[in-house]
Amino acid sequence: MKKKLIHSSVQILKKSGKYSDEQIEIIIYGLEGLYLTFTKLIIIFLLSTLLGIFKEVFILLITYNIIRSQAFGIHASKSIYCLISSLIFFVGGALFCKYITLPFWFMLIIAILCNICLLIYAPADTHKHPLIHSKKRKRFKFLSFSFGVIYTFLIIYFNGQDIAKYLLMGMVEAVLMILPITYSTFKMPYNNYKTYYSDVELISNN
Repeated sequence: MKKKLIHSSVQILKKSGKYSDEQIEIIIYGLEGLYLTFTKLIIIFLLSTLLGIFKEVFILLITYNIIRSQAFGIHASKSIYCLISSLIFFVGGALFCKYITLPFWFMLIIAILCNICLLIYAPADTHKHPLIHSKKRKRFKFLSFSFGVIYTFLIIYFNGQDIAKYLLMGMVEAVLMILPITYSTFKMPYNNYKTYYSDVELISNN
């Protein structure tokens, strides 16, 4: 289904003659991402509805993606791995938030540690999409850290309410995606923009 849909789209783009091969490759990557995201969300929402935690999963998706959109982070090498990790993160995370109570001091310590990690490690890129522009990296770092600080103040403000747990869980899960140990565990290259610079320097020297 995915291959047929993408193939049909590519044929239409090629016939138009308006796009270069490089642009078509970028579009293909984007279409694959949209397709995987859409199908993944259907499964996540169906399961969350069956478990009676649709609202909780939806809230967690929002709190996670706000920081994820600026901090970036690791991507699964296969779609099935992405689905499994997403189910663990969002369905499992929502169940945890719904049924587990955490002391405020513990939540605050975790939030502070998350902010430190955002300040040190965000943004984290991938080998397919290295963040090669230093100004953009600084902007993403500032925004992801700013969101982390905002989350922390909201956790303090909503102390004792369920939303505080979802804010913390969303931040924790987003931070896990940018840690060097996560990349190392899944044998993914880290700080890929540095490799890009090394390749450019090698070409220049030759």
